[in-house]
Amino acid sequence: MRLILRADVDGVGNKGDVVEVTNGYGRNYLLPRGLAFLATAGAEAQAEGMRRARDVKDAAARAQAEEVAKSLVNSPVNLTARVGADDRLFGSITTADIVAAIATQKGVEIDRKQVHLSEPIKTVGTHLVPVKLHANVEFPVTVEVASDAVG
Repeated sequence: MRLILRADVDGVGNKGDVVEVTNGYGRNYLLPRGLAFLATAGAEAQAEGMRRARDVKDAAARAQAEEVAKSLVNSPVNLTARVGADDRLFGSITTADIVAAIATQKGVEIDRKQVHLSEPIKTVGTHLVPVKLHANVEFPVTVEVASDAVG
C-alpha cells in the first residue's frame, strides 16, 4: 500500500515521504490515526510541498541549534550542592538541575529531554554532559559542581 505520511513515524519515514507499507499496517494503524493518507497523483504533488517545507524548517532548526551550541560549548555551567564525606553529594544533580542552571546562567531555554545524562551526577568536580539539540547537532556541556559552603 502506497501512503504519504502526514507526520514523522519511527521506522517508517518523515512527514511528506511516500512510503510502501503492508496493507494491514496502513489500514489498521496509519490511516485511522491520521498519520498518513493514500498516495494518488495529486497527493504526491502535495507531498513534495510538504517535503520542501520540512527541509526549510529543518535547516532553520539546525541553524538555531548550532548557534545555541556555540554559546554553550565553551563556557561551563556552575552548580553548587551540599557535600558529605569523600566529596559525595547529598542527593544528586539531575537533568532538570542542569537545564535550570543553563537557563539562569546562559539565558538559553532547552528541554530536559535534550540533555543525555546516563546517571545523575553525585560527585563534586567537572563533568561533561552530552546535549543533543537537533538530529545533527550534539555537543558536550561542561558542568562544574562545587561544594556548598554552609555552616
